[in-house]
Amino acid sequence: MTATDQSVHLATIAARAAADKLATNLVAFDVSEKLAITDIFLVATAANDRQVGAVVEAIEEALHRQNVKRTRIEGDREQRWVLVDFLDLVVHVMQPEERSLYSLERLWADCPRIALDVEETR
Repeated sequence: MTATDQSVHLATIAARAAADKLATNLVAFDVSEKLAITDIFLVATAANDRQVGAVVEAIEEALHRQNVKRTRIEGDREQRWVLVDFLDLVVHVMQPEERSLYSLERLWADCPRIALDVEETR
């Protein structure tokens, strides 16, 4: 089983919202073969606490316009690594230190990457 077209569509919308708030290093993994609880992990880097919050807010707003609401959020107090669960899509917005330390790309390297068709501003 692979991620649904709808999940890929939502991941692309979320990635565009993150890029609009200057998130970098956007990567999406199809984790549907490994996890029964979600289809896609989207990972983004934000430079500091404030940017993490802005990226998360932008993603939530963009998905809300698609009638998709989060089911839970973790890490929003510290703003170092915020996980936002939208059921078929789980978004990880991380500061560079956390991204490097936890290396989600290495952990999910055996899962297919999803092309996001999103241009990042540098």
